[in-house]
Amino acid sequence: MSRNPENRAQFRPENHPNDQFLLTTVVGSYPKPKWLNRVAELAEDDGSKFDDADLDEAHDDACRLVTDEHERAGLDTVVDGEMRREEMVEFFAHRIDGYEFHGPVKVWGHNYFDKPSVSGEVAYDEPWLVDEFEFTASVAERPVKVPITGPYTLANWAFNEHYDTEEELAYALADLVNEEIEKLVAAGARYVQIDEPALATTPDDHAIVGECLERIVADVDEDVRVGLHVCYGDYSRIYPELNEFPIDEFDVELCNGDYEQIDVFADGEFAPDLGLGVVDAHTAEVEPVEEIKENILQGLKVVPPEKLTVSPDCGLKLLPREVAYGKMENMVEATREVEAELDAGEIDVGSPGVVADD
Repeated sequence: MSRNPENRAQFRPENHPNDQFLLTTVVGSYPKPKWLNRVAELAEDDGSKFDDADLDEAHDDACRLVTDEHERAGLDTVVDGEMRREEMVEFFAHRIDGYEFHGPVKVWGHNYFDKPSVSGEVAYDEPWLVDEFEFTASVAERPVKVPITGPYTLANWAFNEHYDTEEELAYALADLVNEEIEKLVAAGARYVQIDEPALATTPDDHAIVGECLERIVADVDEDVRVGLHVCYGDYSRIYPELNEFPIDEFDVELCNGDYEQIDVFADGEFAPDLGLGVVDAHTAEVEPVEEIKENILQGLKVVPPEKLTVSPDCGLKLLPREVAYGKMENMVEATREVEAELDAGEIDVGSPGVVADD
């Protein structure tokens, strides 16, 4: 179900050049400047003169830089690139009572993940992201989106040593995410995105994620836009069930699969807005504008223009920074061109798909 189809209008810039408006955004992460990683190393080195205050200043500078790049690229909503976050589960686990760390575990090849354990009842102690949001909002001229790792992933990607079931843990965490969102909303946030990559590998648990989302949005004003991002997987195993999720936008990673699964969502009415990845977050090449325009048209097979959000497939943090910026810049240019062509009647939005007039 869509919480409020009208809440995307608040992100339309006053000087938007076209009648049509396809919301442009990013999923979350962005390449960190090399100097930020170096400052983080020095702040942990007892022999250096750098301390936490220096690291905080570096984080602020990096957030300014990334937010500025997002705005120069023309995005309608921006994020800070998650400059203060080391990893999407670890960051939150360090801030939630009940989690412990015992060292890294091997996940694939030679890659390691500092996988936490839940050894006690999880509890909300202090805000996780409010300071981050308030700073970014203070330096941004565009609306700020806040990505939050979802409770199902926070549960699934940890060792559960306390709760009877992972489901019970996920619901407890969902209540904490709800507390955090309420504080973010009180601070002025109007766009939050719940990241649930674990659902891509365990799609049969979609009912658990649905209940988590019900808890997350409880008492959250419908003017606040709530998105759900799920990384690449077999979407047919969670659709059409996801139509019942209490979200405004479902964000999918289809570009790197050449949109082989787009027809999954074209079967029946797609209830939320569609957040469509139109540039590949896993290739270090900047897609041409014309190619991105064709990718955008894939989304119009599923939803009308007023329900389409345009973004990269996933977070861009593993790419060279100049490539990440180029992808965003071309993505926005392609989106504005598609809008203009829709205004001019050069694109026929039909059923079941889209046909461009010759």
